[in-house]
Amino acid sequence: MMNNAIFIMGVSGCGKSTIGNLLSEALDIPFFDGDDFHPESNIKKMSNGIALNDEDRYDWLVTLNDLAKKQLQNNSCVIVCSALKESYRNILNRDIGNQVKWVHLVGSFEQILERLNKRENHFMSPDLLQSQFDILEQPKNAIEINISLKPEEIVERIKRDLSK
Repeated sequence: MMNNAIFIMGVSGCGKSTIGNLLSEALDIPFFDGDDFHPESNIKKMSNGIALNDEDRYDWLVTLNDLAKKQLQNNSCVIVCSALKESYRNILNRDIGNQVKWVHLVGSFEQILERLNKRENHFMSPDLLQSQFDILEQPKNAIEINISLKPEEIVERIKRDLSK
């Protein structure tokens, strides 16, 4: 079977890291949190409540694309990253499009804001959530999963859809 980079996308607070970790364990493949690859300048900006622009994100997206390419040489992997715009997903897909699977975690603004407000020690300010919903472009070819389900159910659905 061909190796795949499974990108889990969605706005901040939708559960990408939780689901990504569980999925990587279930599939026994490496997990990478896109937030860990942000340059310090991006983290500072977001910590100060300033939304990132396309220019801020570009090098970060290229880094994640390079990570996926490197991983695909040996194994499949799970990478979580907001990937809110089609142009961002195009950068992440670059030269590996046939080996990328997209999973979009979907929930209401209120549901996600409630989760963000409960989260501790994260650089993403809840004030930035609306800006993420504003720029979100629905992916065309993604497994779409509602975050109302239990994490284990979400992982089972993803595994089932990936095997199709």
